[in-house]
Amino acid sequence: MVMNGNGAFVSGGLRLSRYLARPSGRVEPCPALILAHGFPTGPLDARQSAGTFPELVDRMSHELGWTAMTFTFRGCGQSEGDFSLQGWVDDLRLAVDHVIAEASPSGVWLVGTGAGGSLGVCVGADDPRVRGAALLSSRSDFDDWAAQPRKFLDHAREIGAVRTPGFPKAQDEWARELRRFRPVDAARRFAPRPMLVLHGEDDDSVPPIEARQLVAAHGAAELRIIPGAGHRLRHDPRAIAILLGWLDRQRS
Repeated sequence: MVMNGNGAFVSGGLRLSRYLARPSGRVEPCPALILAHGFPTGPLDARQSAGTFPELVDRMSHELGWTAMTFTFRGCGQSEGDFSLQGWVDDLRLAVDHVIAEASPSGVWLVGTGAGGSLGVCVGADDPRVRGAALLSSRSDFDDWAAQPRKFLDHAREIGAVRTPGFPKAQDEWARELRRFRPVDAARRFAPRPMLVLHGEDDDSVPPIEARQLVAAHGAAELRIIPGAGHRLRHDPRAIAILLGWLDRQRS
């Protein structure tokens, strides 16, 4: 399933597809959240990233009364460009600018699955406009990607997140970016702003120990380990119920 966007914004000269939902009947400024997808895994290729996210965004907006937005990073979905970690960080920073320009919210919260959550805390740590962050199945670092950058680049090409022949022009710089951003260090800087860390007990893509490392680094984050759950918490009703409850409490 490909995410059907209802708009776009530009990041680094690239057009990124986005989907934005506004609560009906509200005139006063309301909080906004950005839902960021992770790096494509398993049988799903990059074109299918965030395919079900607009449905969740609509639910968040309707049930919580928030402005809610999701988008696809460069190299994914209908967005232009090719994956790089610096590029994804830039995209998320521009997404914050975009939702503020579109909705003038009372505050911005970042919600991310997988690498989207990891980069959410990296971006939020350096942006005081971000009031809180929720991380689902997120990694504490990108060291395993950085350990074998050529293999990871080949994988990114295979799943379609890198599409342009000859990209990247500077492979060494592309590889260095994989060590430049460390979510576990960003979590320390993000504190004391509220942070929720959700992780599946049986996640075989990102070990639960990484969730505990993020929580320990923050010092006051809320950790919820979902019994029997795997990596794709977006499709676990228990995880979504916890997430919606946490977001609802953020209003106060």
